[in-house]
Amino acid sequence: MTSMETGRALRVLRPDSPDWDEARRAWNLAVDQHPEAVVLAESAADVVDAVAYARENGLRVAVQGTGHGAASLGPLAGTLLLRTERMRGVQVDAAARIARVEAGALWLEVVEAAAAHGLAPLAGSSPDVGVVGYVLGGGLSFLGREHGLAAHALVAAELVTADGRLVRAGEESNRDLLWALRGGGGSFGAVTAVEIRLFPVAEVYAGILWFPFERASEVLHAWAELTRGGLPDELTTIGRLLQLPPLPDIPEPVRGKSFAIVEVISTGDPAATDALLAPLRALGPVMDTIGPISTPELSRLHMDPEHPVPGLGDGAALASLPAEAVDELVRVAGPGSGSPLLSVEVRQLGGALGRPLPEHAALACAPGEYVLYAVGIAATPELAAAAEARLGALRGAVAPWTAATVVPNFAEGDRDPSSFWQGDTYARLRRIKDEVDPENVFRSNHPVRPAGESA
Repeated sequence: MTSMETGRALRVLRPDSPDWDEARRAWNLAVDQHPEAVVLAESAADVVDAVAYARENGLRVAVQGTGHGAASLGPLAGTLLLRTERMRGVQVDAAARIARVEAGALWLEVVEAAAAHGLAPLAGSSPDVGVVGYVLGGGLSFLGREHGLAAHALVAAELVTADGRLVRAGEESNRDLLWALRGGGGSFGAVTAVEIRLFPVAEVYAGILWFPFERASEVLHAWAELTRGGLPDELTTIGRLLQLPPLPDIPEPVRGKSFAIVEVISTGDPAATDALLAPLRALGPVMDTIGPISTPELSRLHMDPEHPVPGLGDGAALASLPAEAVDELVRVAGPGSGSPLLSVEVRQLGGALGRPLPEHAALACAPGEYVLYAVGIAATPELAAAAEARLGALRGAVAPWTAATVVPNFAEGDRDPSSFWQGDTYARLRRIKDEVDPENVFRSNHPVRPAGESA
């Protein structure tokens, strides 16, 4: 079909296309996607045409920017995979403190554009995660304890609905749809661009305290005790177990080694932050990298890979983290456990993340006081099986302290979609889905079904 706007024929890739394997590839190389067809959209007009093509050919539509959350998308039979990775425009309105971001843009691109104006978005911990999927799924930023969920900073969205219309959801129009997009996921249409709020942050006081892996119990207990002391909202900390593989893109001093670490991010006074961190520094870290850094540098603090890799991960919200929970984490994933997991982290929540805004967003707040996320390499079936078994053991170990819900983009695998939202939120999301997509054309990794469809 030919676009009326561009005059350019829509290119639909099929399994016999020469670039098929590259086009269907997710960021997570452990996920082998087999859709019916793929469209690599370059504009909103392409997205309109792709949705029309899918409807005409009896296909559903799955929209994907990078494919970070592909593991929970499920089989793609009878589905058009609509890739937005070529839509990378970023515009910053410094006076209004708003960035307009196209559907394929990565967080580092937005962070760098905003930093030129002394501003920062509520970006993720990985520089190459896609902005749109992250925002629609909630978004836990290093700045979140001070400024809230990234979904709450969504000002407006442009999206193509199931009937082929390009609409704007904002405070002035389609407000219910905007509410649903703020943490309700990607079930409501193909988002072509978002407008997100920026914050006056140009530099943070951040870094990592590195300890030998053998001291994991001592370090995580001290860190957990610190977080229970009512830390200020401008300070975020993460306790983490790292078993780094001997790969060339990992810095030489830590390559192939294992550590217990504490990551620290503060927008507050460095001296006040140092005073709070004194109990951890008293333990004698082997490296201390905490200091003033720019927001683009902060994007790489977490050391997430910046290229596709095969991985298997999952997360859970924790209602609390008593000493017994720390003991269980160390038992299952710490020294002597034989754990194959590369990373097991517990992020401190609370602050603005925990203050509910139910009328503002479908995801009213981040549940729990902490979020746990763990990941292992899944390059072979044997490695994947080992990682899955250990993830299961970890979920079981922390079950007594697990909260009822979790932020959607920290959850992998097949879950009951209603478990992500509290109260009658899921019912409201289903009613909105019924209004914009009653035939359930759009599918997402954590789907909201139309009210008229059985669960």
